[in-house]
Amino acid sequence: MIRIIAFGASYSIDSINREWAKYVASRISKDSFEVLDLNDYDLPVYTVEREKIGIPKAVGSFISKLNSADLLIISFAEYNGSYTAGFKNLFDWASVHTLKMFEGKQMILLSTAPGERGGQSALHAAIDRFPKHGGEIIGTMILPSYKKNFDPQIGFKNDKTQGDFESFLKQVLSRLN
Repeated sequence: MIRIIAFGASYSIDSINREWAKYVASRISKDSFEVLDLNDYDLPVYTVEREKIGIPKAVGSFISKLNSADLLIISFAEYNGSYTAGFKNLFDWASVHTLKMFEGKQMILLSTAPGERGGQSALHAAIDRFPKHGGEIIGTMILPSYKKNFDPQIGFKNDKTQGDFESFLKQVLSRLN
């Protein structure tokens, strides 16, 4: 059985990216996934001076969750063309703790946003960055115009987006170890 950890790379309480990651995880495995809430990893802003004091325990907890997974599903929110500040801070702390934090992990990288670009700049940054930390990206998908195209209770609202997702899912499932 494949162990999946999914999360939205946002500290938003009502994160549409957490919902999107959860939906994708549920389509891959009905019962063997865990959805993280990044609010459980509240951290001070990373600085070299704070690092000298010590790495917060929450960082080790986050790394332990990553280590427990066979597959990571991460959906990126985008603020001003990049990762959210909260996720970037967690990522910075995590990379100090374990530089190759995704070593040996297959990854599905997603993004969504209310707008038509669907968070693509943040997703492209992750596609470029995460293999440098050991991750093997086996699939990516952007869900543009979240509320127009998707409802977490009913799924996709139009045939085109549903078809795009089914093609994506088929490709991902063929690449899973």
